[in-house]
Amino acid sequence: MADVILEHIDKVYPNGFKAVKDANIEIKDREFVVLLGPSGCGKTTTLRMIAGLEDISAGTIKIGDKIVNDIEPKDRDIAMVFQNYALYPHMSIYDNMAFGLKLRKMPKDEIEKRVKEAARILDIEHLLDRKPKQLSGGQRQRVAVGRAIVRNPKVFLFDEPLSNLDAKLRVQMRSELKKLHSRLNATIVYVTHDQVEAMTMADKIVIMKDGIIHQIGDPFEVYHKPSNMFVAGFIGTPAMNFLNAKLSTQNGSMWLTAENMNIKVPKKFEDILKPYIDKEVVFGIRPEDVYDKLYAVAATDNNTVTSTVDVVEPLGSETLLHLTIGKQVITAKVDPKSMAKSDQKLDIVFDMEKMHIFDKDSQQAIF
Repeated sequence: MADVILEHIDKVYPNGFKAVKDANIEIKDREFVVLLGPSGCGKTTTLRMIAGLEDISAGTIKIGDKIVNDIEPKDRDIAMVFQNYALYPHMSIYDNMAFGLKLRKMPKDEIEKRVKEAARILDIEHLLDRKPKQLSGGQRQRVAVGRAIVRNPKVFLFDEPLSNLDAKLRVQMRSELKKLHSRLNATIVYVTHDQVEAMTMADKIVIMKDGIIHQIGDPFEVYHKPSNMFVAGFIGTPAMNFLNAKLSTQNGSMWLTAENMNIKVPKKFEDILKPYIDKEVVFGIRPEDVYDKLYAVAATDNNTVTSTVDVVEPLGSETLLHLTIGKQVITAKVDPKSMAKSDQKLDIVFDMEKMHIFDKDSQQAIF
């Protein structure tokens, strides 16, 4: 396996569209890195540049200790798994997995050894004599992964490989790919727009938007310490709540005020927020950090707000409440025992120790 390093990578198409802008990523040997972002953010283009399927406009790509800018895809020692399984329908599963090795004129016994080992790892040994049309979607995806494994490449590249599967199968395949990463000790670069996939599988997440990398970090870091409002809103289900508020001082303490809201800022945040006193900021709070007051342990007048319940969504293990505070809308993920009803007033409690504050103009996190 090998490190993959992208240094100041740009991708500009002939029409002038800049798909990737000054991308710098260090993927360490045996690391599982996910490129995450909405459609059109440049993540697949970045993956294709690593693979050599797209030319880079500027910068350097290294795989191991070798600069691969001008090296053909077949000579980069990578294997790619696409969203489309791209299996040959007239070939058996064995022949599909062996095809690339046969093209390289590998000895027959070595081909058989590699195919059977990959089939054992993926639990598809009993499928080797079948044709692709006889397999389920999940089985076909395993075959596509097996075809990559037999190559024994330095780097595996996955381009949204689970997006064609149903929800239950996606959950199963996420677990299997993570176990596969551990077994192979592989370097994996994985593209998805699904933040749940990213959070559950990645060692490191690269979050992109409009061709720009907004944050690189492990799942804990990007969730709990987002660098800006885009990252904060993209990571997490439901998304983080954002409320426009003003920072002010009252009786020697710092407060966040807005229509129908006046909540106290914890002392530990006051020093870093002093430059924003008497200014508009954006107050961020995740839905799971908003409680029905009846089930909140640390409710006080300083962290409680009266809201109006718009919609109640009972989900069994939790209940989602869509609430209005003044003219601003938030979502709370509350205890399923909550008896909140639509159109009623409800006192809610913010866990202010877990709050986020963003600069209203730049949208960057202040801390």
